[in-house]
Amino acid sequence: MPLIPSFHEIRFPTAISRGATGGPERRTDIVALGSGHEERNSRWADSRRSYNAGYGVKTLDDLHAVIAFFEERRGRLYGFRWKDHADFRSCPPSIAPSALDQPIGVGDGETSTFQLCKRYGSTHAPWSRRIAKPVVGSILVAVDGEPLIVDTHVTVDPTTGTLTFAPEHIPAEGAVITAGFEFDVPVRFDTDKLEVSLQGFSHGAIPSIPIVEVRL
Repeated sequence: MPLIPSFHEIRFPTAISRGATGGPERRTDIVALGSGHEERNSRWADSRRSYNAGYGVKTLDDLHAVIAFFEERRGRLYGFRWKDHADFRSCPPSIAPSALDQPIGVGDGETSTFQLCKRYGSTHAPWSRRIAKPVVGSILVAVDGEPLIVDTHVTVDPTTGTLTFAPEHIPAEGAVITAGFEFDVPVRFDTDKLEVSLQGFSHGAIPSIPIVEVRL
């Protein structure tokens, strides 16, 4: 029997994810000292996102689509793509991406591969998020402000978010690589069981459909 990858390159229905709730989570340990002061330590270097898709289910057809998607993913077994409608671009959601949106790296004249990332904050403690699931057709790349032709000067792997420059276009030493893009969050269902009540649904009850980010 052929080996099936643990991640399916398919997006959860966007009409349903638009109504979902959720966002980033971090883990912080806080120790209260006898002096009244406290010490804080972050247990995770990166945040992890979680969602509840149940709030996006408005009709029985929506529910049917979720059940079909759930069954094909075998519950928690296979990951998939999720569009976070509050954070899916290299820029604010209301603005079209630009090739100058995000700093990706600095050339050294030899390195040909760079990882897409998105930076949050700018002054006190900016955080860089690895972008592993860019959306095909949305990626723009520039070197020192000069736009490049994607798939000619540089290629992008949509399954990893890796940029690979053609040999004749490897960034020179000190050259700044920037990019703009749309992206999905790699996730999986956080349950192996969906509880569905048609009677409750007809009276406005919201089914719980937990989704959690996976780190690839």
